[in-house]
Amino acid sequence: MICDVCKTNTATVYLTQIVDGNMKKINLCEACSKEKGVADPTGFALADLLLGLGENQQVEQIPPAQHCPVCGFTQADFKKTGRLGCSTCYQTFGEGLGSLIKAMHKGTQHTGKIPARLYRDLARTDRLKELRRNLETAVSQEDYEKAANLRDEIRELEGEST
Repeated sequence: MICDVCKTNTATVYLTQIVDGNMKKINLCEACSKEKGVADPTGFALADLLLGLGENQQVEQIPPAQHCPVCGFTQADFKKTGRLGCSTCYQTFGEGLGSLIKAMHKGTQHTGKIPARLYRDLARTDRLKELRRNLETAVSQEDYEKAANLRDEIRELEGEST
């Protein structure tokens, strides 16, 4: 196997991390493992390697002495654990977090969960809006056959709500 960091040398160190039931593996050559501090557990964060964080990442640009005024969490604590101490940490360390959170998750805005019935209703409403826009376009283009089909589909969807 080839080293996942330098992509040239043969890997001799194999690391596995399980987070929320998802297994992530990384293979390192001897040189890269020493460089990343694998022998020193305090200087090594597997999450950093898996997320592609290196010495030049934006999170590193936060001054090391900076700490959260509420919980006292530092950048070093964040780097070790991969978690923030409190909600104020998001403002304190905010500059470098946007790209990091985006790399870890699907986006940077929390959407939360909604009940299945509400989700179906929202999806139906969105579909109706889309069909009405398409209907207006079809009528303006004088494509009456398409407009009639869209009208029938709109009536069918509106009938489901009653």
